[in-house]
Amino acid sequence: MSNPTPELNRRSLLSAASLALGALAVARPGRLLAQTVPTDAALDAKYFPGFKVMKVETNGVSIHTVVGGSGPAVLLLHGAPLSHLSWAEIAVNLAKNFTVVAPDLRGYGWSSKPDGGDNHINYSKRTMAQDHAGVMQSLGLNEYHVVGHDRGGRVARRLTLDNPKRVKSLTVFDIVPEHYLYSHVTREFVEAYFHWFLFLRPAPFPEDILARTGQYISGGPGELGEAFTRVYKDPAAIHAMCEDYRASAGMDLKIDGDDLKAGKKIECPLNVLWGDSAAMGKQYDVLNIWKQEATKAEGKAMPGGHNFLMENPGPTYAELKRFLG
Repeated sequence: MSNPTPELNRRSLLSAASLALGALAVARPGRLLAQTVPTDAALDAKYFPGFKVMKVETNGVSIHTVVGGSGPAVLLLHGAPLSHLSWAEIAVNLAKNFTVVAPDLRGYGWSSKPDGGDNHINYSKRTMAQDHAGVMQSLGLNEYHVVGHDRGGRVARRLTLDNPKRVKSLTVFDIVPEHYLYSHVTREFVEAYFHWFLFLRPAPFPEDILARTGQYISGGPGELGEAFTRVYKDPAAIHAMCEDYRASAGMDLKIDGDDLKAGKKIECPLNVLWGDSAAMGKQYDVLNIWKQEATKAEGKAMPGGHNFLMENPGPTYAELKRFLG
């Protein structure tokens, strides 16, 4: 893959990335808090039997987290517009052999939903990654595997790059790096991922559209789908998701550009999985793109669409167990 930095610098999207990286807050070790029982607490009890439910205060936010099992630690980071509940079946199975930590990203699920801050800094992938470095430190887990789906995969990638001595392996689901996507924009990409370009528009334009139409904030059918959708009755959740995308098209591109110039790569083993019927795998040579990002990478298509971890949790669990085991 050619270095996309010159293209990125020419894009107006980078105008929002002028804030010096030195202003980024350093993650503070988290502090475990007593759980304030949320409306949907029964869902954690139902879908994560035997797991501990807690709030972890770290990096200026409270992160809703479930923890279960024993053995090597695995951090599971969910996608949008989902929550930690999307990992339920996989997490319970992994807990037979691993210590499983499944938090809600800031801005999602039952975690804090702060305002975006200057230059959308509060939803930079670096800031979001610091949250989960703090969560794991709070739990006394200093080395761990990281698995991320969708937006969680982007946070997982940044967590790995920024904490190479702590992350033992990285697995990403159905993504390629954002800097690649924004520097290789095609009509097909825009048609499949139109919401990316909607969400990064200045507030409150996309927030108003999402609240009025319900587009892109529906979690799908069933009890879990209803739980995902219910989160977005809170305007702060809609705003947070938009801020996540705004940061990705601004500050995050600057951070990635600096890493690319420096030749920084993912040093730990990388496993790349994508849905065999999803748009990402149909449009891109997913594994070969990631091979440009890492010293050692493997991967394959999985049965299902973008959310194959929920559509087909059995094969997904089996592949994770193979790679992590």
